[in-house]
Amino acid sequence: MKATVYHGARDVRLESVDDPVLREPTDAIVRVTRAAICGSDLWFYRGITQWDPGDRTGHEFVGIVEEAGKSVSSVAPGDLVIAPFVWSDGTCEFCKKGLQTSCVHGGNWGDDRNGAQAEAVRVPQADGTLVKAAPEIVHGSPHLHASAAALCDVMPTGHHGVVSAQTQRGGTVAIVGDGAVGLCAVLSAARVVGAERVIAIGHNPKRLARAREFGATHAFDSHEPGIAEEILELTRGGSPAVVEAVGNQESMDLAAEIARPGGTVAFVGAPNAIDKAPLRPAFVKNVALRGALAPARSYIDELMRHVVEGSIDPSRVFDLTLPLDRVTDGYEAMDRRRAIKVLLEVSN
Repeated sequence: MKATVYHGARDVRLESVDDPVLREPTDAIVRVTRAAICGSDLWFYRGITQWDPGDRTGHEFVGIVEEAGKSVSSVAPGDLVIAPFVWSDGTCEFCKKGLQTSCVHGGNWGDDRNGAQAEAVRVPQADGTLVKAAPEIVHGSPHLHASAAALCDVMPTGHHGVVSAQTQRGGTVAIVGDGAVGLCAVLSAARVVGAERVIAIGHNPKRLARAREFGATHAFDSHEPGIAEEILELTRGGSPAVVEAVGNQESMDLAAEIARPGGTVAFVGAPNAIDKAPLRPAFVKNVALRGALAPARSYIDELMRHVVEGSIDPSRVFDLTLPLDRVTDGYEAMDRRRAIKVLLEVSN
């Protein structure tokens, strides 16, 4: 089969590799129909985080079950399934609390050369990991299938940021970041949680316009001087809920600055470019800082219902669709900010 392989900074290649096989009775083999490139993939692509040459890339995929181990009972060959961005057993104490990212028997896609930007994936702990797609998605339009791909990571991550920031129905939330996760946070705040005032902050005019379409009531260019003061004035002292969806120092500092005393900042942007947490402003204002590695598996069913009902359409974060054999073009497009998020069409 074909799979995407890391060779160094800005060097990923689609190569022929061995087909995956069942290793444990809890495994499943999934033929990938759609995969995605994540903003967090750019950390290793740009050489900010270090990977080993030969590592497989990708952690978001939707596909058809080809084989299931003898202990797998929740899915069967022929099922269309959605895979969260980590795998988990579904039975440990953390999974039972809805924290599948802390599963004691779980792991990450890419481990053991098992990445998702490929034609097929071996899924460990299939019962605890895979989610069967709703019939409306199975038999639905291409945009519903794209929405299913967004449920692997960015939509649950944006939603987790909104929930972790303790956003209230009818309340106010500020979202720092106009990438796919930030846009999905806007979608969650406006269409799922029902916040009355949703403040989107970024520096790409097209993305801020998309945030407006997703339900943002206000949009601010983070590169404009004095925006923190404008937001503090708008909110009469700061937003009680803030979602940081970038993962760099500037965005984290801004998030802490615009938080209301007694409020909460949830950081869902992978913090690979943050040198220090804004502890002083958090201390002075009694602001809670909440780490927010999203347990996507715990949200997929709920968010899939919203997709089927039509209240959210996260497929719109994908503004470039490419076949798998152009995966390198997809990385380049996201690296150069020509695309918010790339959808890879693998097979039908």
